[in-house]
Amino acid sequence: MSGVARELQSGAMTTLHVENTVRDYEAWKETFDRFDRARRDRGVRSYRLTRDHEDPHTVIVDMEFDSTTRAEEFREFLQDVIRTPQAQGHLVDHRPIVILDVMEEQTLA
Repeated sequence: MSGVARELQSGAMTTLHVENTVRDYEAWKETFDRFDRARRDRGVRSYRLTRDHEDPHTVIVDMEFDSTTRAEEFREFLQDVIRTPQAQGHLVDHRPIVILDVMEEQTLA
């Protein structure tokens, strides 16, 4: 069975890529879940949450947006959240938030 590939129009979908090292995953996840409504209200279409297999303190969040503008706006919101004492208490390290343009998507099933 062959996969389905589709090339996306420029700017058709944008990913906001966040990579953190957290002190305690479960505590961080509790706080992350409290922001479900904020994500929805600010244009997040979906997200994928992953952890590094070899270092489970490394957490990666990829959030999908319909436009780069919405991703940029959310990045500003998220940067404000990250500066809060509560967020700082969860983080050991926080790498710069990256905005990625999705160029092609393929399902291999």
